[in-house]
Amino acid sequence: MTERLRWGILATGWIAGQLASDLRVAGVPVTAVGSRSLENAQAFAQAHGIPRAHGSYEELVADPDVDAVYVATPHPMHAENALLALDAGKHVLVEKPFTLTADEARRVVDRAAERGLVVLEAMWTRFLPHMVRIRELVRSGALGELRTVQADHGQRLSADPEGRLLNPALGGGALLDLGIYPVSFAWDVLGAPDRVLALSSPAATGVDASTSIVLGYPGGQQAVLQCVLDAASPVTAAIVGTEARIEIGSGWYGQTSFRLVAADGTVLEEFEEPVPGSGRQLQALELERLVAAGRTAGDILPPEESVAIMGTLDEVRRQIGLRYPGE
Repeated sequence: MTERLRWGILATGWIAGQLASDLRVAGVPVTAVGSRSLENAQAFAQAHGIPRAHGSYEELVADPDVDAVYVATPHPMHAENALLALDAGKHVLVEKPFTLTADEARRVVDRAAERGLVVLEAMWTRFLPHMVRIRELVRSGALGELRTVQADHGQRLSADPEGRLLNPALGGGALLDLGIYPVSFAWDVLGAPDRVLALSSPAATGVDASTSIVLGYPGGQQAVLQCVLDAASPVTAAIVGTEARIEIGSGWYGQTSFRLVAADGTVLEEFEEPVPGSGRQLQALELERLVAAGRTAGDILPPEESVAIMGTLDEVRRQIGLRYPGE
């Protein structure tokens, strides 16, 4: 049996609303929401049927009717907010990217371990049915020897220089908002790279507008990844092996379909298995499963891997010269 946790949501932005809606559809109790503004918290609570609204993050994590906290603030605040919740004895689901840097990620993961609590990165792609099946196929050897992983993520997003996506002070840029998906995908399929090559074009504010990444692996495999925030790309992905390939449909990081195609072009499998809402509830359910099983790390996305992925992103930023205030 899965232990039913009572959830609190920390922050009231768009992504917080997405998870709140998915949890409600899945029947997962959200008992409280916290914001730096009580008015915003009350409006969010009313919109999502949440019983309690708090006018500070400190009040939210101190709420005795909250067992787990979802951190949905901008990237630079993830570590601070996650540590706040962990120190209050709450399990934590942290929106991706896990933190701003690998050093921050290490502090969060170490604190969770010290307190015997679960901390999980909210990389919802990992938990969706098509990715579960893709991992099964890769492990089974259905693709033969893996050769390449390809993934792009380009969206035409807000051009407001003061907006979060272009603001260096808020961790803006294509890499952390969009590139995190293909980088995490490559880690999921191929594991830890031993080489990182990156090339980027900057936006007027100094963050990256587009970034291309090649990851190299000890066995000779390569991942070719791309992200851009001012143009809409196909947003597709593929895993190519010597015997077959997997072609993942548009919007590959969300709910979508894929095809398993043999080297001669024969379609061996077509997969599509939608779940209610956007599917973000699955990451919260994974955290609940870990708590119920008395575990602090799972196999789908262990916290040590989230730290290592941040290390890859740190190296990409080093190569493209992207630094954030305070670094």
